[in-house]
Amino acid sequence: MTWSRALKKAARSGLTIERTKLTPLIALRGAAGVALVIGLCLWRGDPTLAVSSAFGAYASGIVTFQRSMRPRPVLALAVAGALALSTFLGYLAAARLVSFVLLLAGWTLLAGMAWAIGPVAGLIGTQTVAIMLVTVTLPTSVLGALEHAALMFFGGLVQAALIMVFPVRPWGVQRDALADALADEADYARRLRHDPVAPFDPSPLMDARLASALTPRQARRRPVQLHGPRGLAERVRPVLASLADPVVGAPLEGPERDRARDLLGAAATVLDAVAHAVRHARPVRLPPEAMAVLEVPATGPMLHGAARRSAYRLISLLADAVELTDEPVRSTRPTTEAERGHLLRPSVPRLVPGALRSLHREARWSSHILRHALRVSAVATAGYLLGTVLPFGHGYWAPLASVMVMRPDFAQTYSRGIARFIGTLVGVTVAGALMALAHPGSYVSGGLAVVSVGLMYLLMRTGVSVTSACGAAYVVFLLGLAGAGWEQTVQERVVLTLLGGLLAMLSYALFPAWETPKLRDRLAAWLEANGRYALAVFDLYATPAERRPRQIRDALLDSRAARAAWEESEARAEKEPVRHRGLSPASAKAAGAALATMGRVTMILEVHLPERDAAASPGATAFAFELRACLEEATRAVRERDALNWSELRAVWERWDAEDESRGVALRVADLQLDALDDLAEALSREPRADDGSDDGADRDAPDGGSR
Repeated sequence: MTWSRALKKAARSGLTIERTKLTPLIALRGAAGVALVIGLCLWRGDPTLAVSSAFGAYASGIVTFQRSMRPRPVLALAVAGALALSTFLGYLAAARLVSFVLLLAGWTLLAGMAWAIGPVAGLIGTQTVAIMLVTVTLPTSVLGALEHAALMFFGGLVQAALIMVFPVRPWGVQRDALADALADEADYARRLRHDPVAPFDPSPLMDARLASALTPRQARRRPVQLHGPRGLAERVRPVLASLADPVVGAPLEGPERDRARDLLGAAATVLDAVAHAVRHARPVRLPPEAMAVLEVPATGPMLHGAARRSAYRLISLLADAVELTDEPVRSTRPTTEAERGHLLRPSVPRLVPGALRSLHREARWSSHILRHALRVSAVATAGYLLGTVLPFGHGYWAPLASVMVMRPDFAQTYSRGIARFIGTLVGVTVAGALMALAHPGSYVSGGLAVVSVGLMYLLMRTGVSVTSACGAAYVVFLLGLAGAGWEQTVQERVVLTLLGGLLAMLSYALFPAWETPKLRDRLAAWLEANGRYALAVFDLYATPAERRPRQIRDALLDSRAARAAWEESEARAEKEPVRHRGLSPASAKAAGAALATMGRVTMILEVHLPERDAAASPGATAFAFELRACLEEATRAVRERDALNWSELRAVWERWDAEDESRGVALRVADLQLDALDDLAEALSREPRADDGSDDGADRDAPDGGSR
């Protein structure tokens, strides 16, 4: 993709206004927290302290809107504590330019590295830098700095208290995540009616699993409806695929296929009903037509073999899902041992070692997180120095714009930069005009700031340009409340914002961290994870007596994580203006489809695992042995752009096919596995290999890829 096309796509993406479901009660609660701290400080008679406390409440409110399964009060307190510390240190260093610039560079570097822990941690780090830049412009002493820091934390404390006192949809995040997973499986069942090998996105199931991790205290308070449906949703998905697959399940045409389509349609209806019940905490309402289809017919089209087993298991799982979800929301019955089991969420202190390990993993030159941290640190420092040198005054607007738009990947940085500039232009123009023309007093300015932040919370998920406009207006009104900075002209603020945005964009062009060169590594990691998953399943056919369900489960989760990493990298690479370096977009999509098929057929085989007393399968033993031997060489070949060769594995399967007259499920699935692996080899064979001379070594060895 050329630079001009990439910039056009980034601009279009950033300026898009999304239609999303608004959350007025949550927005009202966040705005009430800001209004409360502003009102208390104004009542005390100090507008400057009102600004500090309002920024604390503002940032704490923003972070509670992010996609996180953590309790919202914890997030509010975390950002408030970080803001208090950054503000106090900023005040201590603000007296001297050199000391403040050094502090700003170091703190911004740490804030950039916080993206290694997660997006919410990255956002908290960004907020601390932004608030530090604004609040240190308010004059005060060391004791006053402590007071400002305390009020910062007080603003977050107020937001946390309001969340606890006025909860809006408690357990709403967990309910939505589980309902989304069930609804996605319902959509999958409908697509399988028309396409027996339809793809499935496991992301909703991964989100539901993340949401179901609880502390022991949360587990005691968890609603009954959230106890079991996630585990059932995990088991329903492979059964749906097994029933629909024309090789393992119902034939592609005929009465059995009609019966399978009816079962899939009824399953979709039941899953939608269960999802609606979970999302809205209501009893399940099932149409009688769907219940009639799920009855085992006495006459008419019947399923046979593996398809019949899949149908019986599907009916049983759907009945269990309805029974578990149809419990009353408040129940006094004692919980069973199975219901008490849950995924353990570590406490906040126990997260520290994991966070340190994440930071250590990213402390390498090739890491896009480290490059982002270095980039944002340099840009914030340069922007602050330029803003200080320029004759406009209040030069923090330049680094503030840079820090708020910069993200670890190219597409988000450029789209957010364009959207933030447009939004800031609108917000500063409107708010600056009101301040210049009306000259409102402190209470009116505070009221306008509350209205601005309320609109921002309400429209948080509609687009960056909208929230940037509201956020810029909020800052202008707050500074006007303190009598500091409102006299700066709209033109000067816009120029500094444009300067900050240009610095952010230029930094990514000069010091990039492209995702495109990493595609082959991501693909090899996914192939390796898929191979471990397939080996875990085939090993059970080889030795049925040694059942290892946990090993299969862990391998499946690793495969999902590798797939998610690949899809994220592929999506980023599609928007980057660099050469494909041996993996074109068309080949990447074909290779991804092949590995998705490999995971799907392994999942189908998992549905039909043999009983513990079943006889061992010599064919499965030989196939698993050869697959294990081939995987290491295959992953190396993918990374180094060599040809994939599955001929020896195909020969093992042909011997198995000649010796096994029963044509069991494992043999048929192994054939599908080989087809998927051959598709992978064909997709990668379209690209020039490392030794054919079609790609120069300088481009191949360049750490950042080549730009067009």
